[in-house]
Amino acid sequence: MRGRSDGSKKKRLTYVGVVAVVLLFLYLYFHSRSDGESALEYGSRSLKKFGSSYLGSEEDADLGKDEVSFKLGLDDGEDGIVPKSFPVCDDRHSELIPCLDRNLIYQTRLKLDLSLMEHYERHCPMPERRFNCLIPPPPGYKIPIKWPLSRDEVWKANIPHTHLAKEKSDQNWMVVRGEKIVFPGGGTHFHSGADKYIRSLANMLKFQYNKINNKGRLRTVLDIGCGVASFGAYLLKYDVLTMSVAPNDVHQNQIQFALERGIPAYLGVLGTQRLPYPSRSFELAHCSRCRIDWLQRDGILLLELDRLLRPGGYFAYSSPEAYAQDEEDLRIWREMSALVERMCWKIAEKRNQTVIWVKPLNNDCYMEREPGTQPPLCKSDEDPDATWGVSMEACITPYSDHDHRAGGSGLAPWPARSTAPPPRLADFGYSKDMFEKDTEIWHHRVENYWNLLSPKISSDTIRNVMDMKANMGSFAAALKTKDVWVMNIVSEEGPNTLKLVYDRGLIGSIHDWCEAYSTYPRTYDLLHAWTVFSDIEKKGCSGEDLLIEMDRILRPTGFIIIRDKQHVIDFVKKYLTALHWEAVTTVDASTELDQDGDEVVFVVQKKLWLTAESLRNTE
Repeated sequence: MRGRSDGSKKKRLTYVGVVAVVLLFLYLYFHSRSDGESALEYGSRSLKKFGSSYLGSEEDADLGKDEVSFKLGLDDGEDGIVPKSFPVCDDRHSELIPCLDRNLIYQTRLKLDLSLMEHYERHCPMPERRFNCLIPPPPGYKIPIKWPLSRDEVWKANIPHTHLAKEKSDQNWMVVRGEKIVFPGGGTHFHSGADKYIRSLANMLKFQYNKINNKGRLRTVLDIGCGVASFGAYLLKYDVLTMSVAPNDVHQNQIQFALERGIPAYLGVLGTQRLPYPSRSFELAHCSRCRIDWLQRDGILLLELDRLLRPGGYFAYSSPEAYAQDEEDLRIWREMSALVERMCWKIAEKRNQTVIWVKPLNNDCYMEREPGTQPPLCKSDEDPDATWGVSMEACITPYSDHDHRAGGSGLAPWPARSTAPPPRLADFGYSKDMFEKDTEIWHHRVENYWNLLSPKISSDTIRNVMDMKANMGSFAAALKTKDVWVMNIVSEEGPNTLKLVYDRGLIGSIHDWCEAYSTYPRTYDLLHAWTVFSDIEKKGCSGEDLLIEMDRILRPTGFIIIRDKQHVIDFVKKYLTALHWEAVTTVDASTELDQDGDEVVFVVQKKLWLTAESLRNTE
């Protein structure tokens, strides 16, 4: 009798448990539907914990074969296998940068020269070793503080690294205050604030009213060893756009802090490879105690800066060597002064701890050097704009005959520069009419995009934008009245139009979308993908890998605008649930001004989701 009674009790408990599970499922289902506007995903069962490393386990390989389709495969009428879910990476991968992953270097035993900073350069995993899981937000992650407040404060939970606050406590880099990290605007060389330091540089250059933009003639800046990018942050109010560059080194997460603040930044290093920017991209290069040995390898790093500077461009160098405090500093200063003199740089001004050199406007000085003078001029057949996988050379990049005769960049001042046809259009055989038509087309397209987004955004929703296929930069130019900045990406294949982007007073980098981008997870509010999927499909790369990469770099609640063929849109739609993206709208673009082809515009929003561990705590 007791046994039968216990059996009835077990049946009742089982029944109650089943009902509870059903009710919980219904609640979560309808609650997530009703909360679609907030793009918040509560406890989706597809958010499984991915226990092993994303690199190369047999379990991972089996999962990839069973659940993942590695090509679009929609043109031939076969749907292919669509995963029911993507696994979630371990929490330790919440800051994963696949091509800058130190674990990959250790596990694959790459033989790198640490003295040349090769371990901070890109080393991407082979296809069989790529992660195929979604990057989780760190515990306690919050929607980032909006610009312009974000310039001065971010949520500590989003970047839980306080090492710099302690190490640089006497330099005002950053301060921990409760749940926030605050940025007072200081730097290693400018403890009293970047703004005062910037005005002093303008004063040294005798720019009117101590304004560093020099009436719009100084627009693009390269800040090497940028720290948390306060120099670039304070240049923005002068309409000066800075590419702040630093490696993922012992100074933890500098670039992650910069991007979280809403400041343009890129993970890079002066090592053995050229930086991914074309020649003559910047009016000013800057190094404030950036701890770089400029004399190494016959001055090869300084010559890379020379390649990147425009005619008449400046290099501002703030370092102990500039005021020579001891014998070693004096030695470095003497050797560095001799090197830049042979490079035909001249001192524009030297004051206190800072020296500013200026690059020549033409080739006259190069031609007047004694035969055999080092460094030599680069070979005439070497392309100064080639950067992807191109090694640095210890040589001076001379100007072309046309540029030599022009004696300067020939660029209009900002903001007219953004829409004025760049002089280097002729390098591509593009006409002024082609440029102006492209500018007009993208102006109308961007207006349409903002109309589509308007129900979902306010004036401060979007700050960090990436144009994944920038062409001539007209998408970014159309956004110049918005309080945003755009990272313009130009493919490593095809015309290197990135130099037109820089000539328009914009910034960007060369990239191959068959690989992961050099940025931390959750760093962009809006991605614009114009025929990017069609391009990588032609190259035989994985559209699914690209989806996972876009999810990695997009902030929760951020948006993606995909402009591509219908079969690409259909492909992406099949993965929305797996990626925890929400469709916002789909528009046939064939009616747009001068629309070429059968493109469709598809807008999605990324939800903020919780990992299984967070879900258990919630339940």
